Amino acid sequence: MAAIAIRDQIRKLVELQKIDKEIYDFKKELQEKPIYLEELRQEFEAKKARLKSLEDKSKTMQVDRKSKELELKTKEEEISKANAQLFQIKTNKEYTAKLSEIEHMKADKSIIEEKILLSYDDTDKVTAEIEKEKKVLADEEKEYLAKKKEIEETLEVLQDRVLVLESQRKHLTPDVDKDILSRYELIVSKKDGLAIVPIQTSSCGGCFMNVPSQTINEIKMHDHLVTCEICARILYIEDDL
Repeated sequence: MAAIAIRDQIRKLVELQKIDKEIYDFKKELQEKPIYLEELRQEFEAKKARLKSLEDKSKTMQVDRKSKELELKTKEEEISKANAQLFQIKTNKEYTAKLSEIEHMKADKSIIEEKILLSYDDTDKVTAEIEKEKKVLADEEKEYLAKKKEIEETLEVLQDRVLVLESQRKHLTPDVDKDILSRYELIVSKKDGLAIVPIQTSSCGGCFMNVPSQTINEIKMHDHLVTCEICARILYIEDDL
């Protein structure tokens, strides 16, 4: 291929590269942002789950307290019934035994009452924690929804931008030799969207490794496409175009 043709092809590849790098970066964002959004959603759901766990705990504590209150009522009825039986007892031995039984029931009743009082204290603590979590969650929800909206809007903009760039790309590719284009696109796909880079102070603009003088001279001759020995990207000299 003639020297001037290679120079012309490189110019077109450089122009194409600007578009392709943008497309690559935007598509990368289009892949990463939904992942980030899902992470935010999971974090928010975990906080919601914590609140629900506290609410479930509160309900369980209330059910347990009601059970204890029912147990207390039953114990009080047993004590009342036992007290009534005292008047029917004929012997001192039976009377003493019944009094002992009543004392044991009263002791059991005291234990139940203590548990009920502790339950009220524990429930109050959990209730206060629930109210605190609700306020925190309300703020977290606003922040999450705001970020979600921002990300979704950004995704729409990115999608539109990619469509525009891909349309611009279609107008450029017909002017590039098919073999060169195929080679260029293969490098783009393997090198993070960057296939053709300029020489920068004797270094590759892609991997930043030193480019030998002989290679630089080859580039200036424009006989063929010259690639970096390290990263395999196509090289060119900006001032030589």
